Amino acid sequence: MKLIIAYIQPEKLNDVKQELYRAEVFKMSVTNALGCGQQKGYTESYRGVPIEVNLLKKVRLEIAVNEDFVQPTVDAIIAGARTGQIGDGKIFIVELAACVRIRTGESGSVAIG
Repeated sequence: MKLIIAYIQPEKLNDVKQELYRAEVFKMSVTNALGCGQQKGYTESYRGVPIEVNLLKKVRLEIAVNEDFVQPTVDAIIAGARTGQIGDGKIFIVELAACVRIRTGESGSVAIG
C-alpha cells in the first residue's frame, strides 16, 4: 500500500481528476495549500507599495492505493497536471503502514478498495 501525495496548480485539478477517473482511481482527498518551489513567488504592487508574494496557491491531493495502482495513478496525475512550465507540481510516494475502514473494521489492502 502506498500514499501518493501530489501538489498541483489549482487550475489543473479538473484535468487531473478526469485523468484519474480514466485510470479508475476514484478515491482521493483534496485540500488547498500554500507553498513555493523553483517559482520563488512573484512581486506585485498594492497601493504603490511592492509586495513579495512567495507562498503560491496549490492543491494537495492525497490518494491511498494498492501496489498495482501506483504507476497508473502517477501517470494520470502527470498527464493531467503537466504544462511544461516551472510550478507544475510534485508527487511524493510514501509507504503506507496501515489502513482501516471505519465502517466495517476491514484493514490492509481490502480497506483501501
